[in-house]
Amino acid sequence: MELHMHSHHFVRRLPDWRAALIGGCVAGAVFLVIELFATAVAGQSLWGPLRTTAAIVMGRGALAQPATFSSGIMLMALVTHFVLSILFAVILAVIMAPFSLDSSVEMASLVGAVFGVLLYVVNYYGMTQLFPWFADSRSGVNFLNHILFGLVAAETYLSLEGEKPDAGGTAGTG
Repeated sequence: MELHMHSHHFVRRLPDWRAALIGGCVAGAVFLVIELFATAVAGQSLWGPLRTTAAIVMGRGALAQPATFSSGIMLMALVTHFVLSILFAVILAVIMAPFSLDSSVEMASLVGAVFGVLLYVVNYYGMTQLFPWFADSRSGVNFLNHILFGLVAAETYLSLEGEKPDAGGTAGTG
C-alpha cells in the first residue's frame, strides 16, 4: 500500500467567498436546529438559547426578561447567529484555501472538525470574559454541535467552491 501525502504548503489562492457565505448559512442552520432540538429534549425553553445569542448585541437586558417569545429579541438572535456563522465560515475558508486544506473531503473534514473544537474553546472559554452568560452553556452537546458546525461549513465550502452560479437557468441545455 502506497501512502500519498498532499503538500499543504502556502499558495496565493483566495477563498471562494460565495461558497464560504453559503457554507456559513448551511452550517449555522444545522447548528441552530440541533441546538433547539437539544434544548427541547432537555425540557428547557426554546427561547433561552436565542436570548443568550441576542444578548451579545442587546446586552444583559435580553436575558433579564422571561424566556418567552419576543419578536425583537428573536430577530436580533437570528441576525447575530447567522452573521457569526458566516464570519466563522469565512475564517475557515481563509485558512483552508491558501494551504490547500480543501484538497480532499477527508482533509476538509479534519480541518472543519478541528476548527469546530477551537471555535468551541474560543466561544465558551475565551468569549465568556465578555459574555459571561455563555459559561452556563458549556456542555458535551454544544461541544459536538461546534464540531458538526465546522464539518458542515468545511464540507459545504468544499462542495461549492469553484462552482459558477447559473446565470440564466440554461446550464445543461443546448
